[in-house]
Amino acid sequence: ARAFGGRARAGSRSSFKARGQDVSYVLRVGFLEAANGADRQVTFPDGKSLKVKIPEGARDRQTLRLKGQGMPGYGGGEAGDAFIEVHIEPHAYFERKDDNIHVEIPVTLKEAVSGGKIKVPTISGAVTVIVPKFANTGTNLRLKERGIRNPKTGKRGHQYIRLKVILPEGEEPELAGFLEGWTPKSKDNPREGMVR
Repeated sequence: ARAFGGRARAGSRSSFKARGQDVSYVLRVGFLEAANGADRQVTFPDGKSLKVKIPEGARDRQTLRLKGQGMPGYGGGEAGDAFIEVHIEPHAYFERKDDNIHVEIPVTLKEAVSGGKIKVPTISGAVTVIVPKFANTGTNLRLKERGIRNPKTGKRGHQYIRLKVILPEGEEPELAGFLEGWTPKSKDNPREGMVR
């Protein structure tokens, strides 16, 4: 009988293979990069540089998988994967809700009363919209299919504009004089129901 634990046969080798370890990173991206998609060249703490494709419509905290970009395998095993968690920076005036974009747009008193065309920003560039006559703060406008493209359906959300009437800075004697002598046809009280 052979003794248990005897030596291996001459010429035999251990062929141990192991897959490389996965690695995780956090990548901060701009609001418009996430909305429109972008290619980024990123250098990670270990000095490795990778091209990362931010998909159009990426969501905050979405994880991207880069196959084979993790730690190298052992004994010829395949490399691990790199997982990139996308952190989207807030925008100065755009806000995302699902696939829709919301933005508050200031308009002058004259634009609000007289109406007219103004330029407004969208995630894909400026467009012209029509402000209706006698628009008030809170008037909502919709730009159809100017929002985020949904990666599953391919359809775009909308952009919703909320107007905010801004009075002129500094004194406007002509405006003040006009308002002092003006008697509105409507007797609406905007604070009705608030004060008893």
